[in-house]
Amino acid sequence: MKRLYRFIVKVVSIAILGSVFAVFLFKYIPVPITPLMVIQSFKQSERSIPKLWSHDWVAMDEISVNMQKSVICSEDQQFLSHNGFDLKAIERAMDYNKKGKHMRGGSTISQQTAKNVFLWPDRSWLRKGLETYFTFLIELMWTKKRILEVYLNSIEMGKGIYGVEAAAQFWFKKPASKLTAYEAAAIAAILPNPRVYKANPASVYIQGRKQWIVNQMQFYGPLKFDVNGK
Repeated sequence: MKRLYRFIVKVVSIAILGSVFAVFLFKYIPVPITPLMVIQSFKQSERSIPKLWSHDWVAMDEISVNMQKSVICSEDQQFLSHNGFDLKAIERAMDYNKKGKHMRGGSTISQQTAKNVFLWPDRSWLRKGLETYFTFLIELMWTKKRILEVYLNSIEMGKGIYGVEAAAQFWFKKPASKLTAYEAAAIAAILPNPRVYKANPASVYIQGRKQWIVNQMQFYGPLKFDVNGK
């Protein structure tokens, strides 16, 4: 029993140290690949589907402010003020899910970043617990500006399209730095289900969401990080 206990403690200690090191490392270097990219690639191989995988990392100053604001306004308007978790949004999502047929998430941009970069796409208590752990770590070690930069470079924004640069080129044939408010809003509008919805040409539903996001962006005002990116 003592040996088993020592083994478990050793494994847990290595896992914790490894996770802290990974979060520290990605504070400074681009995230080259995510678990979702690998999983989707394997699924395509199993189905003999030609692999479609586009991912181009760009620095924050190469991403249109319109794109930065659009995802905040559509996904997490309290992003700059919360500590990684929006309890009110979680409560609203729980109430909605009890009444409706469709599931709605209450995850913040920080939680989505933790899930996309470090974990697998699955609904389970284990993954949710690890998501909470990694969200705490990135909020502790990264700035808000870095979290948003990693989010915009890692999230799926179309079928096999990862990151805003690849999405801008795919949907609008231009770099992410040149996206207009309506183009950025169109990309943000498809994020709930990027493998089904299209940013361009947009359906009536996406057109409606796009206009709502643009209205929110105008109401939100300037996007302000402090000198330290917080």
